[in-house]
Amino acid sequence: MFAAPVLDPAPAYALWAASYPAHAHNPLMQAEERAMLALMPTRLDGLHVVDAGCGSGRYLRHAMQRGAMTLVGVDLSAPMLTRAAALFDDAPPGARMALAQGDLAALPLPEGSADLLLCGLAVGHVVDLASVLYEFARVSRPGATLVISDFHPVGAALGWQRNFQAGGQRYAVRHTTHYYSHWHAACLRAGLVIDAVAEPMLDPADIPAGARFDPVALDVPVALVMRLRRLAT
Repeated sequence: MFAAPVLDPAPAYALWAASYPAHAHNPLMQAEERAMLALMPTRLDGLHVVDAGCGSGRYLRHAMQRGAMTLVGVDLSAPMLTRAAALFDDAPPGARMALAQGDLAALPLPEGSADLLLCGLAVGHVVDLASVLYEFARVSRPGATLVISDFHPVGAALGWQRNFQAGGQRYAVRHTTHYYSHWHAACLRAGLVIDAVAEPMLDPADIPAGARFDPVALDVPVALVMRLRRLAT
């Protein structure tokens, strides 16, 4: 079987950005998104929302739909931020929205600026989870909520990759598996508490007829979603 070339995140998303929509576009992302939205506050009025690893703006859009009027999206990929800029056209009157290029472990944001920090399927792009959560805690105010998702560790054990196609070629994005022990240790170091955990599974109704996929995926969780809280002190 032909193995897809594995690319680092920056070159991968430079290729993928042109066809990357601002919505969940496969069954895994649909399962992950349902879990993320269930762990997010239902209303975000008056909250300062940061989407770290915002990509094309999927969770920024959801945050606006829940009433957020002050939003910042940060992403490593300039082409993906160009895609996210389309959200400015859909922003409600009076909304304050900004996009910035930056690394998850070095966000270009002031300390204690986020009431809610979101990060969807991006922490696996960084090898050191502790450095990412420490930075997330830095930019979050005391008592803030953080809702973060990643590919479930079971997927790595089964040999799954995050694949995409560009220019007629199939590629995979490099990904680091973060286990539960990594999350617990990183949260302890960063002053974060794990408030809730979800391990969503695929919904068979989301799988298109004739789709080729590992049937084991119907029997195991496909994403790991954490709701964290920054300690007040």
